[in-house]
Amino acid sequence: MANPAAHMESPAFGTALIVDDHPLFCDALSMTLRLSAGISEIRSAETLTQALGQIEEGWKPDVIMLDLNLPDVEGLDGLVRLKAAAGAVPIVVVSSMDDNRMVGSALRAGAAGFVPKHSQREVFQEAFATIAGGESFAPQGFVPTANGEGERSEAETALDRLSSLTRQQARILDLICEGKLNKQIAYDLSIAETTVKAHVTAIMRKLSVQSRTQAVLLAQQAKFAHVMHSENSTG
Repeated sequence: MANPAAHMESPAFGTALIVDDHPLFCDALSMTLRLSAGISEIRSAETLTQALGQIEEGWKPDVIMLDLNLPDVEGLDGLVRLKAAAGAVPIVVVSSMDDNRMVGSALRAGAAGFVPKHSQREVFQEAFATIAGGESFAPQGFVPTANGEGERSEAETALDRLSSLTRQQARILDLICEGKLNKQIAYDLSIAETTVKAHVTAIMRKLSVQSRTQAVLLAQQAKFAHVMHSENSTG
């Protein structure tokens, strides 16, 4: 494990965004980030929408801490959206849903690390040291799937494809899931309709689908869009 004193002398991360709707946990995590990782500036967002708004306004934190259960999103679709918006900024999932399958799915979807919510401060410190060294962090006891692709569910495969979309492509797919046509999408995003068409073509290529309907179905498998959440969602 990294030396606490050495880690504090030369922190790898100076700013952080915490995306979690529980104020008490945000306060506790903020203290942990300051003490364990030497992070000086910490902002918070209670919803994915707020987090995306801060990024769209131009603020790029050095690291993002993300809960999977938020008021406006459930499961890994929040991670996919945030990853598309934040680009190279590492995202660490901090969740109470820490079973082996969830941890593996989050890491495959682009999370730089996964830390269970009940973890001690030393675990967070080890996570930051690992991520700063260019490696992904998984909690103790995590066992990677042995045969990868052959043992993965359709939802996980869909999630991998969705995670390859750019920020703009993710927004356009979201609007497609809402049933909007290219002309409407162009109006909503203030871009040319020809640009929308080009993005739709790229989206279908990345998702390996032949039609908009298939793209929506793939998004549904990964619970990508808000409109896809149903009474049967488990989060």
